[in-house]
Amino acid sequence: MASKLRLGLPKGSLQEATISLFRRAGWNIYADGRSYFPSIDDSEIECMLIRAQEMARYVDHGVLDAGLTGIDWVVESGLDVTSVTTLTYAKQSRRKVRWVLAVPEASGFEKAEDLEGKIIATELVEVTKRYFASKGVNVKVEFSWGATEVKPPMLADAIVEVTETGSSLKANHLKIIDTVMESETHLIAGKPALADAWKREKIDQIALMLRGAIDAQSQVGLMLNVLRNNLDGVLAVLPALNSPTVSQLSNSEWVAVNTIVEEGIARDVIPRLKAAGATGIVEYPLNKVVL
Repeated sequence: MASKLRLGLPKGSLQEATISLFRRAGWNIYADGRSYFPSIDDSEIECMLIRAQEMARYVDHGVLDAGLTGIDWVVESGLDVTSVTTLTYAKQSRRKVRWVLAVPEASGFEKAEDLEGKIIATELVEVTKRYFASKGVNVKVEFSWGATEVKPPMLADAIVEVTETGSSLKANHLKIIDTVMESETHLIAGKPALADAWKREKIDQIALMLRGAIDAQSQVGLMLNVLRNNLDGVLAVLPALNSPTVSQLSNSEWVAVNTIVEEGIARDVIPRLKAAGATGIVEYPLNKVVL
């Protein structure tokens, strides 16, 4: 029987972003909403949808060989699993999320020390307890089953909640007074899986391709033609990932230049390339960038 890697995918808010990431990395995953076992177009991988909060437990127990989850839930679990690679993507954005300490705007609380003896509602209980203990502040930390931002001031004095933008906290008249921890998605693996040569190679392959898809999200390719006499001026404009590829065209006076730049600076670089003598400038999206 062929070997299979048992891979956990986060069910819930990260599910669609994760499936999209795998698609860009080269794997098509099909989840039909009712099944916890999505199909994937790779006979060597068996997928299972698991809540991100529980992923580390099942990887640690060996039920799964590897899985994707936030490092916050790995830290919260206290379990000894290995982070293979970081993958900075979230539900809405490409940046880390923050677990923040938030209080009602009208409460008068300004810092963690002001919450001595108060009730804190959160899903991230153990991390929150350690945070307050490190500050020498005695609080009662209660587990919240969701909708945490609506609990103050009646059901809790403050909350520790995850946020990408802070908009939901503002909508509920809460203000952030500290960051408890930052988090991002990690590909984690169990020690038995990493000790198995075949599984280790498969996990490393997945990590490489997912990492390449993540790195490509913020970058674009640029192609252009330029007279050889103007080449130095064009190259001076390009903040290249590596040295740009320069190719001879059929007309010996012209060359083609191909390179990669950060998407955010392309709008500034392209007009400067044009001014430096570049023509036929083409910007194109990238699926993967593997360094």
